[in-house]
Amino acid sequence: MKTFKGILSWVIPIVLGLAIALVIKQTFFTVAKVSGPSMDPNLHDRQTIMVWRQAKPKPGSVIVFNATGVDPNAASNDGAVKRVLGTAGTDYVKRVIAVPGDTVAFKNNQLYVNDQVVKQPYISKDAQTEGTEYSQQKGNWDLHSLSTQAPNWLKDRGVVKVPKDKYFVLGDNRKVSNDSRYWGFVPKDKIIGVVQTLPFGSNATARNNINHQAK
Repeated sequence: MKTFKGILSWVIPIVLGLAIALVIKQTFFTVAKVSGPSMDPNLHDRQTIMVWRQAKPKPGSVIVFNATGVDPNAASNDGAVKRVLGTAGTDYVKRVIAVPGDTVAFKNNQLYVNDQVVKQPYISKDAQTEGTEYSQQKGNWDLHSLSTQAPNWLKDRGVVKVPKDKYFVLGDNRKVSNDSRYWGFVPKDKIIGVVQTLPFGSNATARNNINHQAK
C-alpha cells in the first residue's frame, strides 16, 4: 500500500503537469520550427518560433496556418513550418498584407492596399518591387486578375476585395514564396496563430520585423 501511494505521489503531478501543458498548447500557444527560405531575411530555416493562438491577425502580422485545402499542392510541398508539439496537415508561415474588405494591387513596382502604398520596412526595396511580381503575369496585378489567371486559385474567382473571414498573405522573400498570389486567401478558421520570435536565434532587427509590424 505504501509503495502504491508512493507511486501515486509522483505519477499524479506528472499527469497533471502534462494535462496543463496540453491545455496551454491547445488554448494559448504552440511552438513551431521554420522550414525553408520563404520568410528570409526575418525568419530563417530551422528557426524556432512561438505561435500565439489567441492573437488577432492584423496587416503586418506574421501568421501560421494550416495550408491543407488552401494551397492545392500543400500535401506535396514542404511546409513553411513544422509544429514542434504536433501537427495536423501542412503548416505555412506568411505575413498578412490585407484583411477582409481590403483591395490589393501591385502596379508600377509598388504594393497597394485600398489604393494606398503599403510601407514595408521589414524587407528590402528590391523585395518590395521585383520580388512582388506574380511570376506568370509580369508587371501589374490585382485581386481580380490573380483570381482569374493564377491556375491554383480554385476558389473566389473574380473577386475584387478580400472576402469576409479571409486574409491575403505574402512571404517576405517574395521571389521564392508560395503565397496568396498563387492560390488565394487564407480562411480565418485555418489560422493557427500569430508568430512571435524568441529572444535568441535571430538579431534585433529581424525580431522587430516579426514582432512589431502589426497595424
